[in-house]
Amino acid sequence: MAKTVIPNPLKRRHLIEQEIDSQQCLAIADAYQADGRHFEALQFLVKAGADDRIEALADEAVGAGDAFLLKQVADAQRSDPGPERWAQLAAVADECGLERYAEMARRHARSSED
Repeated sequence: MAKTVIPNPLKRRHLIEQEIDSQQCLAIADAYQADGRHFEALQFLVKAGADDRIEALADEAVGAGDAFLLKQVADAQRSDPGPERWAQLAAVADECGLERYAEMARRHARSSED
């Protein structure tokens, strides 16, 4: 099987707008994830309807203390991770010295409680 190449930005936009099968979407998402480009991978995971992979990406975001990635996943899922998950992410971000991510996560945790 040929290796999937990451599309250039214009081609990515066209692929997102076109009808392509879920296997092709997943292959492109895999290529992005292998390159550490989770935001682009998320678009193709959503297009493929790969909810389990999207949830795994959310878990990865929490484990890395990446509040921006968790927010993108939450927006894609049209759901709020909840105050507990945001607090968990804030704790990890604090441990990693990611003060801005930690503060963002604490803000989301507070707004999730409302």
